[in-house]
Amino acid sequence: MIRKNLIAYAIVIFLGGGLLVNAVSAGDRLTNRGTTAASFLEVGIGARSMGMGGAYVAVAQDAIAMYWNPAGLSRIQQASGVFEQVDWVTDVSFNFLAATIPLGNNVGSMGVFINSMSMPNQPVRTVQYPDGNGEEYSASSLVAGLSYGRNLTDRFSMGINAKYISERIWHEQASSFAFDIGTLYDTGIEGLRIGACISNFGPGLKLAGSDLLIYYDVDPQHLGNNDKIMAEYKMDEWPLPLNMQFGLSYTQNISSGVALLVALDALHPINATESVNLGTELTMFNMLYLRAGYNALFLEDSEAGLTMGAGLNYRLFGASNIRIDYAYADLGRLGDISRFTLGLKF
Repeated sequence: MIRKNLIAYAIVIFLGGGLLVNAVSAGDRLTNRGTTAASFLEVGIGARSMGMGGAYVAVAQDAIAMYWNPAGLSRIQQASGVFEQVDWVTDVSFNFLAATIPLGNNVGSMGVFINSMSMPNQPVRTVQYPDGNGEEYSASSLVAGLSYGRNLTDRFSMGINAKYISERIWHEQASSFAFDIGTLYDTGIEGLRIGACISNFGPGLKLAGSDLLIYYDVDPQHLGNNDKIMAEYKMDEWPLPLNMQFGLSYTQNISSGVALLVALDALHPINATESVNLGTELTMFNMLYLRAGYNALFLEDSEAGLTMGAGLNYRLFGASNIRIDYAYADLGRLGDISRFTLGLKF
């Protein structure tokens, strides 16, 4: 048991230390920004986590853990559900719905989730019709998946997501699948936890659809040949936004019923430079929560920054309760985003 704990501890410390060094010393270098598909997978989930600047990998132990670190499902004691709807930038709608159920201490917990992003219909504009030709198109993205988390020891937990990903624009569609793998470790130092997660590991996306079909004349210099051979534009495959995230969290009891949580995450994505998320949460009597954080610190050309939030946990009856969380995030030139998350425990 002790040997397993030491091995797990050494692994997460090694990986996390490398990420922190890279994040602070990113410097001027080329990045792969704009070279991945399914960018909606990088939009954070949950008002609590986003109010803390996205520093949540070592904190996650609720239904939102299915996005940040599926290992957090292993710490769930009650069946729960969560819903979030966000008015994202440029009139984009962002929705998340999830439910979890504990299966027992020796079995773990399971969850199911669906996350979608959509936009209003837009006019089809061409050179001949710059104001629109009477047609409209739409675009949407969706991910749905199953999660499982389990305690392997009294301190070390692991979790996995298996998810289906789809993106569509007008008559074109692309789909793939991916996995997230996370770990969570209680260090033995009271209040200190370590988490790590690899997200979006899977094949890339390539669009296909009827709008890519064309007629082609293989020999336009000669008349009388077949000038309408059916052909198709060849599309490139774009990778998913693979990301590795390492986190630390520490909780300190200030007085009776009052506790302070401080968290730090280091991110290593394939499509941007390394960055750090910082967050804090003040809990009062397990009922009222105040949060603040900073998102994407050290990220080159980032529009993210200060975040704030609050939450209210209210007991309904018996062991059931309802939780409402709010978060505000400053996105620079893109404006600011407010979000509410509704959670239920049964």
